Amino acid sequence: METTRTVEHPTFETVWATIQDLAEQQKENARQMKEDTRKMNEESAKIKREMKESAERLDKQLGKLGNRLGEIIEYEVKPNLVPKFRELGFEFTKAYTEAVISDRENNIFLEVDITLENGEKVMIVEVKSKPSTEDIIEHVDRMQKVRAHADLHGDKRVFLGAVAGMVFKDNVKSFAMKNGFYVIEPSKETFSITVPEGIYSPREW
Repeated sequence: METTRTVEHPTFETVWATIQDLAEQQKENARQMKEDTRKMNEESAKIKREMKESAERLDKQLGKLGNRLGEIIEYEVKPNLVPKFRELGFEFTKAYTEAVISDRENNIFLEVDITLENGEKVMIVEVKSKPSTEDIIEHVDRMQKVRAHADLHGDKRVFLGAVAGMVFKDNVKSFAMKNGFYVIEPSKETFSITVPEGIYSPREW
């Protein structure tokens, strides 16, 4: 004898309650997503703010480091420049740092990091931690001003230029030599001086 099974269909109230539960769950999910998005945006803004502050601190630290490297180059290189240039045939009798020309009458203002000189020639050395092409262009302008100032005061000596740096990019070093500058850079425990040669022979002002 077969037993008849009764299938119970959900009532309207049950279906409606289920729909309401799903709707509430959907609202809760939407609220949670909105809250998560808000937190993510706040976290993202915080990270961006912290990254900006870190970048600013790093820039300041690099600036201080760059200044310090410049001082190291200047005070480590200067005492050894005279004997180094002697190897290249120069006999400089004077060497000094931080020379300043302030000629208001002729509107000539400039600073020179290191100056080497004798009765016939003067070497003007610009010191940078990491020279750029802009620094080379500025040094050309500096040399022209030095020459103009010398002429105004009857100084007929030959002026030459050099650029000293801790780090030289290949293109910057090449650019310096194309402009007739000696290049001074670290080499093992001391430093080396590269002489511009060929068509880029040392430029005289």
